[in-house]
Amino acid sequence: MKKVSLCIVIITLLLGISGNINAQNDMLDEKQKKIITISGLTAKGDLEKLKTELNAGLEAGLTINEIKEVLIHLYAYCGFPRSIRGLQTFMEVLDERRAGGITDKLGVKASPINDDGNKYERGKKILGELTQTPQPETLSGYSAFAPTIDTFLKEHLFADIFERDVLTYAERELVTVSVISSIGNAEPMLRSHLTICLNVGLAPQQLNEFVDIIQSTIGEEEGKSARLVLDEVLKNKK
Repeated sequence: MKKVSLCIVIITLLLGISGNINAQNDMLDEKQKKIITISGLTAKGDLEKLKTELNAGLEAGLTINEIKEVLIHLYAYCGFPRSIRGLQTFMEVLDERRAGGITDKLGVKASPINDDGNKYERGKKILGELTQTPQPETLSGYSAFAPTIDTFLKEHLFADIFERDVLTYAERELVTVSVISSIGNAEPMLRSHLTICLNVGLAPQQLNEFVDIIQSTIGEEEGKSARLVLDEVLKNKK
């Protein structure tokens, strides 16, 4: 009888540990949270709050090169002015930390990109992987209306930027949805990228956390808008 009871206790403990691990895997880690806040505040141009979050990102374990890559990536969604001001603010933060005797981890640099093959086709392939949808041979919508933007999108965003390996696809998508949520009025694109977030392994609970962070860091309205789009995406995924 004692052996049976002991077995039950052990099984219960193992199930509890397993449940806690699964719950932790469905939560954003501290580095992911800081990627969200850094991206959102840079997109909004709130440089004072950004300085605080850049410090917090370094303390959370993001390397200098990872944060630089976040600030480079987001220019594709909110422009050079915001990206460059973010980089300049990061330079100030690093100077202040060095003056205070803090040495931050540089981290790995981006590996050389294998540029064999047509760049447009490489970008098209990556976009197909992200969306889990074969890309059509015939352009439609805004791509047909302005084929040049389709070329820039495929060749630059999805080849030049997404092929860089400093950040994972999931981290790049967190940057992307954070920027889109923060600038507002881009719900169709937010819908597409929240779907991609799920495709690259982010869990629904993590995306709910993402919305909470946007609401508390960027603003109530931005959070509410992101929540509506996320609810729609999760409903359609069922």
